[in-house]
Amino acid sequence: MNQKNNPKVVKAWKMYDWAYQVHSLVIASAIFPIYYGAVTFSGTENSISFMGFQPEAAFSFASAVGFLMVVLLTPVLSAVADTMGNKKQFLKLFAYLGAISCIAMFFFIDDRIGLGLVLYATSSIGFWGSRVFYDGYLAEIVTKDKMDKTSADGFIYGYIGSVILMLFCLFLIQYVGKGNEAYYTRISFVLTGVWWLGFAQISFRRLPLSVTNESVSTDIIKNSFSGLWSTAKELHRHKSLRVFLSSFFFLSLGMQTIFLMAALFGRAEIGLNADKLIITILLIQLEAIIGARLFAFLSEKIGNKNTLLFGIFIWIIVCFIGYSTRKGMPHVELQFYIMAGLVGLVMGGIQPLARSTFAKLLPPTEHLTTYFSFYAILEKVALCLGLLIFGVAIQMTSGMQVSTLAMGVSFFVSLVIMYFLKTINTVYK
Repeated sequence: MNQKNNPKVVKAWKMYDWAYQVHSLVIASAIFPIYYGAVTFSGTENSISFMGFQPEAAFSFASAVGFLMVVLLTPVLSAVADTMGNKKQFLKLFAYLGAISCIAMFFFIDDRIGLGLVLYATSSIGFWGSRVFYDGYLAEIVTKDKMDKTSADGFIYGYIGSVILMLFCLFLIQYVGKGNEAYYTRISFVLTGVWWLGFAQISFRRLPLSVTNESVSTDIIKNSFSGLWSTAKELHRHKSLRVFLSSFFFLSLGMQTIFLMAALFGRAEIGLNADKLIITILLIQLEAIIGARLFAFLSEKIGNKNTLLFGIFIWIIVCFIGYSTRKGMPHVELQFYIMAGLVGLVMGGIQPLARSTFAKLLPPTEHLTTYFSFYAILEKVALCLGLLIFGVAIQMTSGMQVSTLAMGVSFFVSLVIMYFLKTINTVYK
């Protein structure tokens, strides 16, 4: 295994953020949701339903199914990775699944809504599945005093890389493809997959493999879920981890759901056109870069706990703004842009800080993949629940305001629990 804080290994680790975060921007939050909304004529009386669901609800449910698959697969594959020491191979497996799914989205056209939703789900499985094994490297490649900055730097790499590709895709769609925007939008999906696969090769070459060649039990499925339960009990014995993970569950329930549904909210509830939605998503991404650096700085000054509390409080404000926003209100677009800017700031700040906080709180262990798989599973279970709540509320109320309010309640619960977390030192001797 490489020595910790090896600059080449750390840079290779960050490059995977540069590679795979393009999915988060182009596919999960910007171009694909906008294209999906255009294909289904979302928000009009001629909206195309899918299996009886409103388009936004179908999108939310498809996302939930993808995350559920990640929840079911992660314990088994993480157990195999910890046994054989080959998490790099599983990182590759999910990366290829996600990237190829993006490329195949080229074939998503008007009468293939089911195909589009399936490919969106499988691309999400690739994205989040690979992240489990990617995050598992953090505590392996750097010392605790460098975790906050390294984690933030990784996200910053991802934000910058995704903005670059996004701008190029917009150039193709709006200028090169003027008059044939749908075709060049689908070309953008192909470019996303190619970018992901291409830059991921840097990480694949330099990240440590650490293969142990231990045999895998034939009862791997049973043992993996038993191991997950054992991991949960082990983590539960540590009060700080118990409090942090409880707060993190409710934080993830609201945070990831709002991020994934932001573009559809802007289209359906505010009535923004595609150009304004793209500007909004870019604003979120640029604010995320600032947020990642800001929260890393704040964690050094006031500690991880207080910084996380600050971020969660802003999320509550975002939900209040979203709940009170109505189409046709004076300055409604400005209100939405303010909300989007706040989302970017706290999304960019909290994600890397939560990852490094969890890594800091872990007891000494050689089973980093298993611990981070539990972290990832908890996040995905929360996200599945959040998307289901969001989708059901949309289906029942024909709007997103009630869903946004529900997310605000989740953030409030997270804030209260996080208050009881023992203060985390940011510098380790």
